[in-house]
Amino acid sequence: MSADFLPYGRQVIDDEDVAAVAAVLRGDWLTTGPSVEAFEVAFAERVQARHAVACSSGTAGLHLLALAQGLGPGDMVVVPTVTFLATANAARYVGADVVFADVDPETGLMDAPRFLEAVDRAPKGSVKAVFPVHLNGHCVDMPALRAAAEGLFVAEDACHALGGDQASRTGAMVPVGACASSDAAMFSTHPVKAIATGEGGVLTTNDDALAERLRRFRNHGMVRESADFRNHDMAFEDGDGVAAPWYYEMHEPGFNYRLNDLQCALGISQLRRLSGFVEKRRKLRDRYAVLLDGLGAHVRAVTVASGCDPAWHLSVALIDFAALGTTRSRVMRQLRDRSIGTQVHYIPVHLQPYYRDLYETPALPGAERYYERCLSLPLFPTMVESDVDRVVEALAEVLGLRGGASITGMKS
Repeated sequence: MSADFLPYGRQVIDDEDVAAVAAVLRGDWLTTGPSVEAFEVAFAERVQARHAVACSSGTAGLHLLALAQGLGPGDMVVVPTVTFLATANAARYVGADVVFADVDPETGLMDAPRFLEAVDRAPKGSVKAVFPVHLNGHCVDMPALRAAAEGLFVAEDACHALGGDQASRTGAMVPVGACASSDAAMFSTHPVKAIATGEGGVLTTNDDALAERLRRFRNHGMVRESADFRNHDMAFEDGDGVAAPWYYEMHEPGFNYRLNDLQCALGISQLRRLSGFVEKRRKLRDRYAVLLDGLGAHVRAVTVASGCDPAWHLSVALIDFAALGTTRSRVMRQLRDRSIGTQVHYIPVHLQPYYRDLYETPALPGAERYYERCLSLPLFPTMVESDVDRVVEALAEVLGLRGGASITGMKS
């Protein structure tokens, strides 16, 4: 790739990040040490949640939520079909089944009516949970969804939305992750997300018991609290009520889904700059919206959902490729020839061969309409406005729309 190549996403690492990781390398802890707890405390404070539980990836976080909630065979989970594979796969990891919901073709988001339509397709009483997805950075209407999902476990897939705000049930704006209208939220700290820890994820919740189970399942299912020990003769060998110093138990199997001190030190450093990252993404995305909307009836920025102040993870253009006499593949290749990277988020999961073989999902026209038009354009905090202009100029050229001079005339 050329030096001026613009990928669709990129991490931002500075000298303070490097110093934070180097300090851990010079210390005593590399795995689970003080930086993990410090990161969790800082993260919980940032999103105004009672608990934050760090784990090895967003996918691991979703699996932990399914485990901790006790989902399993016979249970069904509603998942919007426009999402990454992991949202649906988390249900399958524990033996539960998935009911795919349609989405709004203009936002890519599942809403309460589409959620209820999915519930109606499932056997009566089988739906036990819903995993709404905050796609691209804007948010599902969580108060409406929570009301529609009364009695169900509601876990937000918020991996695109760290740093954003959403309306609560009172109408007040609260940080995504505060779990004002959900039981838990999941975030990813993959390099292209709002903050990076290499790989990683964070779960937030206000439920003390759920947080305890999440921490237990991320660490092999190990129990170290003496009040919970069951093998008393082994645990309290001196007969004085004090547990042996090495002792632990496993009441049910868990996984090694821990995040380490190196990663959490980086996460703490990155979290300090989250507000700046989000503000820069918003400004760049706003410029995209203005320029894209000037390209004519067949191109525009994705519609902004109401009831949220997005922290844009992706800048998505909706393009009617057929009406413009081209294909998305051709456009992506021509943009790459111009050192511009793009991506598609996402192929509707119900169309994946595994899920097509497993379930007879009906046509989901909103999702299919969104998918056939969406294209993610470069967006990351170290971009400048001229980068956005360059991307839109190149897009106009490969789509056969008015060229660079006209775009340049729109610059402010």
